[in-house]
Amino acid sequence: MSKKIIIAGGGTGGHIFPAIAIANALKKIDDKIEILFVGAKGKMEMEKVPQAGYKIEGLAIAGFNRSSLIKNIGLPFKLIKSFFQVRRIFNTFKPIAVVGVGGYSSFPVLKYAQTRGIKTFIHESNSFAGKSNILLGKNATKIFVATDGMEKFFKANKLKITGNPVRKLIVENNISRTEAIEFFKLSPNKKTILSIGGSLGAKSINEAINKYINEFEKNELQLIWQTGKPCATTAQQTAKGSANIYTSDFITNMEYAYAAADLIISRSGAMAIAEICVAKKPTIFVPYPFAAEDHQTVNAQNLVNKSAALTINDNEALDKLVSSIIALSNNLEKQHTLKQNIAKLAIINADEVIANEILSVV
Repeated sequence: MSKKIIIAGGGTGGHIFPAIAIANALKKIDDKIEILFVGAKGKMEMEKVPQAGYKIEGLAIAGFNRSSLIKNIGLPFKLIKSFFQVRRIFNTFKPIAVVGVGGYSSFPVLKYAQTRGIKTFIHESNSFAGKSNILLGKNATKIFVATDGMEKFFKANKLKITGNPVRKLIVENNISRTEAIEFFKLSPNKKTILSIGGSLGAKSINEAINKYINEFEKNELQLIWQTGKPCATTAQQTAKGSANIYTSDFITNMEYAYAAADLIISRSGAMAIAEICVAKKPTIFVPYPFAAEDHQTVNAQNLVNKSAALTINDNEALDKLVSSIIALSNNLEKQHTLKQNIAKLAIINADEVIANEILSVV
């Protein structure tokens, strides 16, 4: 009889892509395993998971809205409704284990599994654990973490440091720079900046690029600009007629983007950092200051302390970011140092380690 495992969570690429990497690693070890994803209706996992070849069920759930308390009025009802949906999913699918990767849908799925005595596993990608993961961690079978020092959030005997799972397409990327540059219809003779503000976009990064877009051409630079949906139309208008700018709300073929890039501008979510370490590129991080417990600043500072990246505060990005990336593009010695040090932090087999740990106890 095949083993049935639920993977729950999503909301952003930083949760979805590691979840898919874990699913692929489980299937590679035992191709008879049945995997069902559970996500939140209307979130990007409902599109990305089926594209990866897996089934997904969507819950009618939302997260706590920090900026508008009135929007949280319906939250208790959504949470109750989601528990009924979860019960139906469990009764139909009958999983022997549940893996939570973070995001709204993780909590009700893992909580329900724990009340039923089903083994639960948590992957905490950040160096500062989320509140729901801390709650769920008390009764979890095993907790996989990216960094050391996580004993302040979880019981030490449940922890395993694995790093963050990176998509195989990026780990095994053998696309040449020439091939990648051609993919984006850019020039092979110009240095290329890749700007990635996370899967949902980054306002401060986008505004800085939008304001100083002409500086790229003046400095013989070209730009691959992932904007996220909110800024997509503005970016297209700004980049219109500029042969040195490629813009898209979401880059599906990130392996090409990393291969084309000479330097990177990025938010400092845990998964963005994990991928950039594997890609070994000099990077300026702009931490999102409103992330829970300001964990993106902590993530970025860890790299700055190891001379593996540069960082600019979100509130200084508008007038400092573009000039800083131009300065870095002209400083070959600094680029070399950053490349060498960020490469040392790359972890390429976290998905396999996690999959083997799960299967050793279920």
